Amino acid sequence: MAPIYEQRLQEDLNHIRDGVAAVSSQVETAVNQAVKAILHQDKPLANLTILGDLPINRAIRVLDRRCHYFIARHLPSAGHLRFISSVMRVNIALERIGDYAATIAREAKTLNQPLGKEIQAAIAKMADEALSMLHQAVEAFNERNADLAHATKGFAYQLDHSFANAFNLLTHKGEADVYSTVNLFGILIVFNRLERISDQAKNICEETIFAVTGESKPPKMYRILFLDETDDCRTQMAVGIAKKLFPVHGEYTSAGREAGHSRPACAQFMMDLGLDLSDPTPKVFSTIPEDWKEKHVIVSLSGAVDEYMEQVPFHAIALQWDDIPTPPPAEADSQSAREQYEVLYQHLALHIQNLMDMLHGEEAP
Repeated sequence: MAPIYEQRLQEDLNHIRDGVAAVSSQVETAVNQAVKAILHQDKPLANLTILGDLPINRAIRVLDRRCHYFIARHLPSAGHLRFISSVMRVNIALERIGDYAATIAREAKTLNQPLGKEIQAAIAKMADEALSMLHQAVEAFNERNADLAHATKGFAYQLDHSFANAFNLLTHKGEADVYSTVNLFGILIVFNRLERISDQAKNICEETIFAVTGESKPPKMYRILFLDETDDCRTQMAVGIAKKLFPVHGEYTSAGREAGHSRPACAQFMMDLGLDLSDPTPKVFSTIPEDWKEKHVIVSLSGAVDEYMEQVPFHAIALQWDDIPTPPPAEADSQSAREQYEVLYQHLALHIQNLMDMLHGEEAP
């Protein structure tokens, strides 16, 4: 590569990196101001924060043009192309975070009641976590540090916990009529936007990893829980089918309203099909660890999901499959029992295939 061309290419790359650093600094400042405005219900600061979103948007457009100019001028490939494509996606994430800051500031203008110490503490906690994650994500991108990006991604789970706790706190305040409906919704929007900042920071981490290593974002692992009355056949078969058909796309568990009795015929049928039955003991839902609250999808094969728990987790998708056949009775002859287990298997496999198609699309086998 000619020295002059190499020099121009490096200068253009440096301009783009400087642009990312400048925009990310503006965005972090906006989030800090928005949080300060909401905590202190500082309306003048809120208005300045909203106004400050305009220069952020202009800086983002400039950075976007620089990326298009770089592509047109240098026709990049390999590492340079990955970097530019990642910058363009990081640009989108930063723009959205700027919008979240403006939304928080608008809520600071709208609220007409004191927040109270508990709500203030919850907002401050989530804001601190979100800003720390954002700062580290941008640092990882600017320094091309894939290890830091991997480590920073893990903070998203912490934000999920904080949001769930904040949502529960806000629910209790609503039930006690502490806040008006308008203010309740406003505070909820603030919590939501703070959580979304962590989601965008996670996206920036994904782009860092891609730009540095070429490693694409892996398929999301969905945590799925199957429920029925006794957890002695249908739910265990559902887990076995899901593990066999989609081993890298999910984590699967089961439980029952009460513990049923072992079904040797069902176990034998599953083993004959090569289905995982490593833990054949029926589990009672009320006694399993509360990690069920972290499930992405909860599927009931008998009754509604909310019949098993006091409240379906905020982030969980609750499904009810009413057409799953019941297992054959213990007194059924072996041939009849096997035929009924086969029908049960076909129903479960079809539902699970459809569910994973919805969750993963073309990534599902």
